Amino acid sequence: MIRNKKILVVVPARGGSKGIKLKNLALLNGKPLVTIVGDVVKKLNYVDRAVVSTDHAEIASVAKLSGFEVPFMRPDELSGDYVSDIPVLTHALFEMEKIDKTNYDIIIMLQPTSPLRTPDHVTNTVIKLIEGGYDSVMTVSETDSKGHPLKQLIIENDVVTNYDDAAKEIVARQQLNKVFHRNGVAYAMTRDCVVKQKAQMGKKASALVIEDPVVNIDTVWDIRLANMIMNDIE
Repeated sequence: MIRNKKILVVVPARGGSKGIKLKNLALLNGKPLVTIVGDVVKKLNYVDRAVVSTDHAEIASVAKLSGFEVPFMRPDELSGDYVSDIPVLTHALFEMEKIDKTNYDIIIMLQPTSPLRTPDHVTNTVIKLIEGGYDSVMTVSETDSKGHPLKQLIIENDVVTNYDDAAKEIVARQQLNKVFHRNGVAYAMTRDCVVKQKAQMGKKASALVIEDPVVNIDTVWDIRLANMIMNDIE
C-alpha cells in the first residue's frame, strides 16, 4: 500500500507470441523475461499483490519460481492475438478482488517485454498518478527525429508519398515538435479507469518520460540489443 492506496500488479504473459516463440520466457543474460520483472517487483514494498496473467503452464511455473502468484489461468477468449490489455487487466482485477475480498485502488501493468525497467521507473509512475490525481500514467520515451511522423513515408503501387502532407513544410529537424512513444516500462491506472472508462489511457492521462535507454522485446534483435545495453550498464 502507498498513500493508503491498495495496489495490484498484473504481469500479462500469454504463451502465444508470434515473433519469438514463448517470448515471455526468452532469456536475457540467462534469465527469463518473467523472472526479470519479478526481480523488480520484489523491490516494490508498497505492492499489495503481484500476479501473472497467463494461459500457459510453463510460464505459470516459471512465474511462481520468480516470486509471483498465479492464482488463476487466463481463459482462451482473452489469449488471442487481437485481445487488448484492458480485458486482460479487468479479468485479473476481478479475479483477485474476488479471491482477496477487497477492492484495489491502483492497477500497475508490467509487461515482461521491457526488461530494462527499474524499481524507480515504476514507483515514479505510481507517485505521479496519485499526486497528479490522474486516471492513468504511462511511461514514454522521446522518439528520435528520424522516427517522427512528419519524416515517415508511404509506398503504394510503387509510388512514394509523405505520410502527412504537413511534411512538405519541414526543411530542418529543428522545426519538428518533440513526439513520444510508449516504451512499455510501466502503466499505472486507477480502478475507475480500468473498470468504468475501460481505458488504458484515461480521460485525465499523463506520462512519465524515461530518459534511460529501454528496449521493448519483439524480435531476436531486440534481445541482442537489450543484452548489449544491460552488459554496458553493469
